[in-house]
Amino acid sequence: MAIYANAEQFYAVMKEVFDFVVQHPQHIDSFTRSNLVIRMRTTQPEAEILLDGRQPPLQVFFGPTPGLANLEISLTADLLHAMWLGKESTHKAFFTGRIRTSGNLLKAMQLAEVFQEAGAAAGHHLGGQDDLAHRLDRRLRMRRQVGVDGALGLEAAPRA
Repeated sequence: MAIYANAEQFYAVMKEVFDFVVQHPQHIDSFTRSNLVIRMRTTQPEAEILLDGRQPPLQVFFGPTPGLANLEISLTADLLHAMWLGKESTHKAFFTGRIRTSGNLLKAMQLAEVFQEAGAAAGHHLGGQDDLAHRLDRRLRMRRQVGVDGALGLEAAPRA
């Protein structure tokens, strides 16, 4: 059974992770000065996150975003989650073909610090994913019941 029930839940979790990452810019300094744009596509659920490191602060866009990326990464959402929690080796996943890439792989090295910080956020803020998934589902249901629109703030950030 997949960890994430749907894209909405996945985006809610990723928003929490990347909110933490953006709040600690000193840990991702080389990425935000890298002039890189990275697109991560997941399956199970189908989702897309764009990381724009062309200038500080890191900009994160949730959902399909137009434009070119220097590097595109495709993997399952469960694999991404397992890597960030330290349950799966990124190198092993890459070399066994569970992570697919296109673009300049040498530039992917600068993504390592973002993944490391996201992993710290995942471990620190998310703890047990099942618990977080249930909390987010409850929050989504409650907000829908009271008619709160845009409850998660998942709309794509505006381009500068």
